[in-house]
Amino acid sequence: MEYKSTDSSDDSALREKKLFRITLRGSLINVILLILKFAAGIWGHSAAILADAVHSLTDFATDIIVIVFVKLSNKPKDKSHDYGHGKYETLATAIIGISLLGVGLMVCYSGISQIIQSLRGENLGQPRWIALAAALMSIALKEWAYRFTAAAGKKYKSEAVTANAWHHRSDALSSIGTALGIGGAILLGSNWAVLDPIAAVVVSFFISKSSYKLIRNALSELLEASLGDETENEIIQIAESEDGVIDAHNLQTRRIGNTIAIEMHIRMPGHITLYEAHQHATHIEHRLQAKFGKQTHIGLHLEPIKINGKYEKPVVNTNHQKLGLHD
Repeated sequence: MEYKSTDSSDDSALREKKLFRITLRGSLINVILLILKFAAGIWGHSAAILADAVHSLTDFATDIIVIVFVKLSNKPKDKSHDYGHGKYETLATAIIGISLLGVGLMVCYSGISQIIQSLRGENLGQPRWIALAAALMSIALKEWAYRFTAAAGKKYKSEAVTANAWHHRSDALSSIGTALGIGGAILLGSNWAVLDPIAAVVVSFFISKSSYKLIRNALSELLEASLGDETENEIIQIAESEDGVIDAHNLQTRRIGNTIAIEMHIRMPGHITLYEAHQHATHIEHRLQAKFGKQTHIGLHLEPIKINGKYEKPVVNTNHQKLGLHD
């Protein structure tokens, strides 16, 4: 996975502005669908579309969370946050995932309750065409919202916005199940009205699956998980390709919101000057930042080569000119 970001405040402000606009566009869709689904659920006698309406309500709530947390995460480093505020996005992702899980469980419980009622012989009531129309409109609008939100999350490397995109996608999947259940109940008659809550239960599994992925990824970052073997091998290759570097080891990596942190030990010949060692370290830093983003935190510990398993003081030439010194 490639990480690219920028250092400048102008780029950070532009990123925040773009993500705000994308999230606001999605929230407007959620408000429209929220009203439409609740109205269609009541007038159309559909438990599935009402469950879908609750899902849209959580979508709108998470849009607000994303707007607030993305703004916080773009704040520059300060005295009390040496690594920046990127973890705010991670926290937002966790909140979105937990809210999705709550919705999934609630929809499942409601659907199972109505299925039990149907098995007991209670009349659930046949849904109407307005409920099906609302579900079909939700599929189209939420899939559209997913596409433009996911594209923005990928472009600007925002975990919270990407998580919100999957919230849109889960709502689209939810509406597909809802449409199938409502359509079946309408076309097959009142004896098949149970298809409506069955659809709601099926949808709850899709919602719960999406929430699990979001919570897992957020917890992985909050618990300081490394970036993975593929990325770490690439970092080692970049460091060891620098002239004079014999070995790169003790690599430690982690994500900080939309940026990453890299720390490692670099071994070079012990006889080179501090100036030369600094030059090599600077080259490594620039190459890592070119690959993973200018905001990447990099910490390099320089070591001389071990001889017979231990460090040995090199023979220093006292010639000032060779050391780059002047009288």
